[in-house]
Amino acid sequence: MVKINLDGCKPFVKAADYDKYAAKALEAFDTLVAGNGAGNDFLGWKTLPTDTPESLIADCEAVRDDWKALGANLVVVIGIGGSYLGAKCALEALSHSFLPSKSAPQIVFAGNNLSEEYLAELTDLMELRNVACVVISKSGTTTEPAVAFRVVKQFIEQKYPGEASRRIVAITDAARGALKTLSTQEGYRTFVVPDDVGGRYSVLTPVGLLPIVLAGFDVRAMLKGAADTAAALQSRSLDNPALQYAAMRNLLYTELGKKVEILVSYNPKFTYLGEWWKQLYGESEGKEGKGIYPAAVICTTDLHSMGQFIQEGDRVMFETVVNIENSRRCVVIGEDKENLDQLNYLAGQRVEHCNAMAQLGTKLAHIDGGVPQIGVSIEKIDEYNLGELFYFFEFACGISAYVLGINPFNQPGVEAYKKNMFALLRKPGYEKQTEELLKRI
Repeated sequence: MVKINLDGCKPFVKAADYDKYAAKALEAFDTLVAGNGAGNDFLGWKTLPTDTPESLIADCEAVRDDWKALGANLVVVIGIGGSYLGAKCALEALSHSFLPSKSAPQIVFAGNNLSEEYLAELTDLMELRNVACVVISKSGTTTEPAVAFRVVKQFIEQKYPGEASRRIVAITDAARGALKTLSTQEGYRTFVVPDDVGGRYSVLTPVGLLPIVLAGFDVRAMLKGAADTAAALQSRSLDNPALQYAAMRNLLYTELGKKVEILVSYNPKFTYLGEWWKQLYGESEGKEGKGIYPAAVICTTDLHSMGQFIQEGDRVMFETVVNIENSRRCVVIGEDKENLDQLNYLAGQRVEHCNAMAQLGTKLAHIDGGVPQIGVSIEKIDEYNLGELFYFFEFACGISAYVLGINPFNQPGVEAYKKNMFALLRKPGYEKQTEELLKRI
């Protein structure tokens, strides 16, 4: 079970203030559990860990086995935002940092940017590999993934005549949208993005499960971890770690003016956990002139870049540190006869011991420097614990946003840039906006 430690906040907060925000969080918990708050038509993520049928996992495995028989050694996953960040997080965390898998295809991601060089270099890679594609979009018309899919689709059709329906799988709406229509016309295999699950909460839908299965990892264990956490987080108790996290971060924001939350990990495998978490909290809470700005660092790496600002910069921030209790590997520092690097005092110690002491020393230094710290702990990095962590942050996000008085499940602000982009690209129907924008530039 995910554990939480609030000791790093005690020098900064009053017990009475925490009690007040814990009470607010308890009310928000009741709203989330009852499903009667703002955005309650997007609560399907709450039951995904227990409601995901075995047949869905079997269908994912059928795609994996078919593409293996086809000899596909490169899978391009096309999606943006929640349509790729959860899967990318899981794959980065679970994969070897340097060696490719011997039993699974390479998974690469596209459709999350509009970089011409990125797509050109993806084409270079596809020229060298046996290619299959997963395209993820509810509508099929979101610009970034639609552009990437057009490029990849045409490449597959040209390189493998008559095989596109076998090499392309779509994850899309059940009944409507451009991608659903195309899939029906072309005979693509399809998986459904549930109507009641928003993109940033979709990692335990086919959006995340299919790429994770294709990469060779155990989604049953991931769902089990999420299910066990979901059951534990139903506890209406002030000891509930999701409630404690939501209460403390809102206290720090409202009472102490801590406008920035930095998610910290001391393992580079969690780089994309920070990216996934940033979208989850940024898109869920950043509305109506409110919200804690989500940032992320990887330590000890970023202690040599962002460390100075965190230690002595504007005191607008607090940290949430994701602690991994047990490393899956062991490296022991050896003794050196010359000892020119002066490290013999560490001989016989595990590298992870040094990492842990760096983490502890940083915690003390940052607290002394005026940065409150929340601790979140999991046992180790594996599928089960990732499932726990995904669900914990999702559930806590719902509580926290309700404490803030925000609908956690909409994102009205993301349309502003799209309207301007469409007008500047002279998309039909945007002529008036095009004329208005051209006067401004």
